[in-house]
Amino acid sequence: MSGGLFALLDDVAAMARLAAASVDDVSAAAGRASMKAAGVVVDDTAVTPQYVQGVAAKRELPMIKRIAIGSIRNKLLIILPAALLLSQFLPGLLTPILMLGGTFLCYEGAEKVWERLSGHHPEEQQTTNFDADAEKTMVSGAIRTDLILSAEIMVISLNEVADEPFVSRAVILVVVAILITVVVYGIVALIVKMDDAGLALTQRSSAAAQRFGHGLVRAMPGLLATISLVGTVAMLWVGGHILLVGADDLGWHAPYSWVHHLEEDVHHATGAFGSTLGWLVNTSLSAVAGVLVGAVVVVVMHFLPFGHGKGHDKSADASEHQAG
Repeated sequence: MSGGLFALLDDVAAMARLAAASVDDVSAAAGRASMKAAGVVVDDTAVTPQYVQGVAAKRELPMIKRIAIGSIRNKLLIILPAALLLSQFLPGLLTPILMLGGTFLCYEGAEKVWERLSGHHPEEQQTTNFDADAEKTMVSGAIRTDLILSAEIMVISLNEVADEPFVSRAVILVVVAILITVVVYGIVALIVKMDDAGLALTQRSSAAAQRFGHGLVRAMPGLLATISLVGTVAMLWVGGHILLVGADDLGWHAPYSWVHHLEEDVHHATGAFGSTLGWLVNTSLSAVAGVLVGAVVVVVMHFLPFGHGKGHDKSADASEHQAG
């Protein structure tokens, strides 16, 4: 009996070690997948605060909460099942779909660069009176935009764990979905309430608190601009890298091979700084690829007859004509 009991305890201990190792593996894989999706995450963080600009302060957090709930539904109820079925039954489509997402990222990044260089910024809605219907419309629009960004995040993450067993893939993607949603919308909540916290501090009797509060309020425009800039660079880098690696996987090896060899040459030639400088070379060239591809798509979308830019210009001209 005692021998059987000890054997059972050994089995239980072995199972516990195996479970702990599995948890560690899932955590590590989820971390790797989340890092690969960093460019889209930064973009998502930069985009979402725009949806609560001009909203009464007491409605900001409830709106962000509703958008976050919509985001997690997008990831878990729509994107996750589709992505898992795709990876299980049509894995060959994963790379082309990922490259479509990468192209979209390049376009988004290049579009923002074009707006900065040309001075053509999209008009922003500056309204302070939102009724329930208008708020519902704003939240629905944010959730629709989130669906695109979340799809990119989940497909990028799935590509990192495509070799894992089906159940592990599912668990990892659930962890990624929840983790990224909490991080993104937690940061968004902090950003949109930062100026309110600053204003509250300016009302304190302490001179130090007042100075800090004024500093928070003054820092908001710069913070949002920095997030937007980092998001743009990240989109171009991640999108370009996805396209280079995807082209290599599909058989066009020259572009990524050249980038990879140059990265290795820099790595070996720069000693202790080799890893960092090699990574910077790869990242910079990926961003260049992203700019080139994104620029082509921007030209198509804005300047060719079937692009949306032409239609937008015509409608704007018609509106001006009617106003005149």
